[in-house]
Amino acid sequence: MTLNSASIATDIAWDDPARLAAFQAWLASVTSSHGLRPETLRPASSDASFRRYLRIDGSSDSFIVMDAPPAHEDVRPFVTVAALIQQAGLNAPQVLAQDIEHGFLLLSDLGSRLYLGELRLAVAAEDTGSADRLMRAALSTLVVWQQRVDASNLPAYDDALLRRELALFPEWCVQREFGVVWGADELAVWATTVDLLVASALAQPTVAVHRDYMPRNLMVCGDVSAGPGILDFQDAVRGPITYDVASMLRDAFVSWDEELELDWAIRYWQQARKAGLPVPADFGEFWKPLEWMGLQRHLKVLGIFCRLKHRDGKPAYSADLPRFFAYAHKVATRYEGFGPLARLLEPLMGATRVDAFY
Repeated sequence: MTLNSASIATDIAWDDPARLAAFQAWLASVTSSHGLRPETLRPASSDASFRRYLRIDGSSDSFIVMDAPPAHEDVRPFVTVAALIQQAGLNAPQVLAQDIEHGFLLLSDLGSRLYLGELRLAVAAEDTGSADRLMRAALSTLVVWQQRVDASNLPAYDDALLRRELALFPEWCVQREFGVVWGADELAVWATTVDLLVASALAQPTVAVHRDYMPRNLMVCGDVSAGPGILDFQDAVRGPITYDVASMLRDAFVSWDEELELDWAIRYWQQARKAGLPVPADFGEFWKPLEWMGLQRHLKVLGIFCRLKHRDGKPAYSADLPRFFAYAHKVATRYEGFGPLARLLEPLMGATRVDAFY
């Protein structure tokens, strides 16, 4: 079977004719075996990377096509981690067909009900019950993920990776977004901050870490209590047990009162203890590393969002910079050793510190 350009929806742009030709050839090779209808191909979603997702109908179900240009993306980690998730009995897209060389995957379709959209609707309606059910289900699923997803062959979330991530903040946020050049004193504060955060992360027990376990990457699939469908897991690593909890509680696109954060964190911690996961017996000894892990993530994300704006031409993410500055500043003012970091952040976030002495 062959496909021509007329048989693929015209609202899908292909900048490279050679890539379009490769896609047409691959799609033709899998159309018959999966009952695909090429004329139904249409945009599904995109993300912060160079990947994009297309939806295509079959004879009875719809499917998702991942288009990941090999010059920028490698689909092999996605395929590997998808298999680990399936083995763990969790819900993630199944890889039904693949062209590793060209970066095309045919995936099962988990639908269109993003956790993020459902949570935003719940917040707008002041429906605390629905938000609570969604968050509890996601954290319960995370406990299962940490129990069952085999981390032994995942890349290590090691000293070098943690430091590379943190380096995004001064390079892309401080310098590129705000045009600020730190002097020796500021650089010394930053170096101390990095050392504290890296040491805390490396001191934690390790599990499989999704690295973006947040509402934008979770799907509502049928009964909420059954747990979410899991997306965007290709960057999974073997790393600190608090990382994904912090990602879920302090999200890029929706924020919660700390009372709710604590309630959900305690519920996660109780389930994790019951499941035999390596969390401390005292919740306070769990919460502090979680906040420090969150601070590492907040600083990294500030850098990533600015890089998306300045390097990748995706400025929309920078609208959420204030949210992450607020997360980071709250933690920095709470713990001994991070006060100097708070003072570095304040000019960037438009805050003025007033130190009062009584």
